[in-house]
Parts: sequence; C-alpha cells; structure tokens
Amino acid sequence: MMNDQEMTHLLRNAKTIAVVGLSSNPMRPSFGVSRFLQRQGFRVIPVNPNETEVLGERAYASVKDIPDEIDIVDIFRRPARVPEVVDDALAKGARCIWMQEGIVNHEAAQKAEAAGLSVVMNRCILKELARLLPH
Repeated sequence: MMNDQEMTHLLRNAKTIAVVGLSSNPMRPSFGVSRFLQRQGFRVIPVNPNETEVLGERAYASVKDIPDEIDIVDIFRRPARVPEVVDDALAKGARCIWMQEGIVNHEAAQKAEAAGLSVVMNRCILKELARLLPH
C-alpha cells in the first residue's frame, strides 16, 4: 500500500482518472468526488455501462474500452467486483488502482501490486487530495 509521500507524488503527476461506477445521479458519492476531481484539473472518464455521458465526458462500459491512457482507476464498486476491474486496468496499462472508502479486496490488491501497479485501498481520493495537496 502507498504511503503519504507516494500518494502525493501520484496525485501531483496523474492527469487522467477512470472512475468505475460513476453515476450521473448528483446524490451519489461517485458524482461528487468526480466533480471535485474535475475542478482540481483532472480529466475524469466515467466507467459505467448504464451511462452514456457524465460530467461532460463520454462514459465507457469498462476500463479496457477507454481509448486514452489512464493514470488512476478509481473504484466505486462492491469489493467482489474489484478483481474484474483490476484485470481491465492491467490490460489497459493503468498506473494505479484506487479503491474508495469501504472497498477492500486484498487478493485484487496483491494481484495489481504483483503486476507493478500502485494500490490505494479503503481511502477517499477527494479526502486524500484535500489532505495531501491543500489549495
């Protein structure tokens, strides 16, 4: 798992974040977090087969369908669904798997780390950005 120094480096250098489970419903945590990320200058790519566009960006059914390079795959899905997201992120060549608060899957995290990806688990990317890189 990443320490504060590694997370700070990641967040300073990342440009594109695929948000798995991003909903167009403004009441969902994924929407609020993604809107915050956009306002911080990140490009947020929605990954949700039930959406066509969220926050002005085209949505994709899976991470592997995204044509652009991905720095961070931010996961808002149940822990049981994380392994398939990790597989897609590995196939896509993403740099980091980020599991939001309440999402823990040690086996998927170990697989991602063994393949060379950075992993953050059970942490909110919005809270970590605000804590590590206050504006």
